[in-house]
Amino acid sequence: MSEATVPDLDDDTALARHVAETAGEILLTLRRSGLFAGRALGQAGDRVANAFIVEALKARRHEDAILSEEEKDSEARLSARRVWIVDPLDGTREYGEGRSDWAVHVALAVDGAATLGAVALPALGLTLCSGRCPPVPETPPRLRMLVSRTRPAKEAVAVAEALGAELVPMGSAGAKAMAVVRGEADIYLHTGGQYEWDNCAPVAVAQAAGLHVSRMDGSPLEYNRPDTYLPDLLICPQHLVQRVREALAAIG
Repeated sequence: MSEATVPDLDDDTALARHVAETAGEILLTLRRSGLFAGRALGQAGDRVANAFIVEALKARRHEDAILSEEEKDSEARLSARRVWIVDPLDGTREYGEGRSDWAVHVALAVDGAATLGAVALPALGLTLCSGRCPPVPETPPRLRMLVSRTRPAKEAVAVAEALGAELVPMGSAGAKAMAVVRGEADIYLHTGGQYEWDNCAPVAVAQAAGLHVSRMDGSPLEYNRPDTYLPDLLICPQHLVQRVREALAAIG
């Protein structure tokens, strides 16, 4: 990328987007190299993308804390107001298998809230960020509900049945969340366990797009906590929230 196309890196959202996009380009180059395959490719991708993202954020925001899936956690972040929460390669398996449903997450949490973020979908040539969200398309007559392509959660499957929704299997959490933002699906209900880095950037983007985002019980998602486990998530258009909650209540 030439200097003329480098964005204003003093802007947090522009920085998140630029770092996520550049990490995605690195991951694509690594995959095209043919030096690794399968699980080894996924592991190499995790390490390389993490090294770049962490160094980039330290260089540009050295006073902020960083929480990354691929870095050893530090309690020092708990006293920081601003914490970058990143997943250098969300969907390691999909990346290693040559699929397109993987992502790079770069988010900034301020006082525990997902304030801004970027989710790069490098294999699709797309990056969605909290600063530039297109309008979410209208929902179709038959709803489409995202589930894991390898481990569909029973709650999500039951809610889909109650709503008469079509199941849409997909890989990474970021790819699923962005499928709702892009209008390729309508509901992302996750109950199978996640960590803060799995959903902070997707949540920031989904919120900016005007979607409803919460825990499964309707409570807000909180970040930069001592325990980074954040097991459940609901992303959908506002007008579907009540229907999803009623379906959840019905299945107990």
